[in-house]
Amino acid sequence: MSEPGTDRRFAGSTALVTGSTRGIGAGIARRFVDEGANVVITGRSVDEGEAIASELSARATAAGTDGDAHFVRADVRDPDDIEALVRATADTYGGIDVLVNNAGVQTETTATDAAMDDWEFVLETDFRSFWLCAKHAVEHMSEGGSIVNMSSNHAFSTMPGLFPYNAVKAGINGMTRAMALELGPHGIRVNTVNPGWVEVERTREELSDDERQRVEELHPLGRLGTRADVAGTVAFLASDDAAFVTGTSVLVDGGRSAVMQDHTFVEYAESVRTGDRREPPAPNTD
Repeated sequence: MSEPGTDRRFAGSTALVTGSTRGIGAGIARRFVDEGANVVITGRSVDEGEAIASELSARATAAGTDGDAHFVRADVRDPDDIEALVRATADTYGGIDVLVNNAGVQTETTATDAAMDDWEFVLETDFRSFWLCAKHAVEHMSEGGSIVNMSSNHAFSTMPGLFPYNAVKAGINGMTRAMALELGPHGIRVNTVNPGWVEVERTREELSDDERQRVEELHPLGRLGTRADVAGTVAFLASDDAAFVTGTSVLVDGGRSAVMQDHTFVEYAESVRTGDRREPPAPNTD
């Protein structure tokens, strides 16, 4: 079996990845370059964006993949920036084959204490920009194009204090279905990837060693996800390997969402690790 990113499925193709100067977006951009694509990196930080583009271009040259990376500064809250970003991508590489809507922000607010500024900040970045990027990108896509919208496991189950982020993430799944129906007859597929806990800069900063261990224990696979885990799923959905997949949402969460009772799973997993394997305790239904 070949190493991830060595199949060159995207040789000669162009991918636009929003929010790709760091974190999951940078990992997705790296995967596309490794598979031979020309990738446009975008974000608000010129220094970070140019550094990532330079790194990925050098990586492609060293590996001989014929891929390339180019940075275009854009604030996806600005509709004019989005239109200019898409036009610059098409002008640089002659078209767009893959759009990955990845840019995202969140606020730690509830439905009752969120202000209009919080609402607009999240919806304009995480939702409206997805629509506008797709609206303009499809003008430069031919049949066989693919759009991947990045959502979250919060689209399916969530926690207090993340409104309107969690509501928007559920909305992205609905947007994907709507776009899949309308763009399917044009030969363009649209899917969603819903990551769970992923180890990125923010995660490493926020979790102590003890907290990290506790979170890892809640995952059937016993670890947090990596940027490569998410990027591999995105690349699959964007590739011809998923030519008959559209309108779907794929959870990439190490099985976390399959756990009904945290303590029940943790006890069972511990019994497996210690060799004292036993049947999972029956749930308390009283």
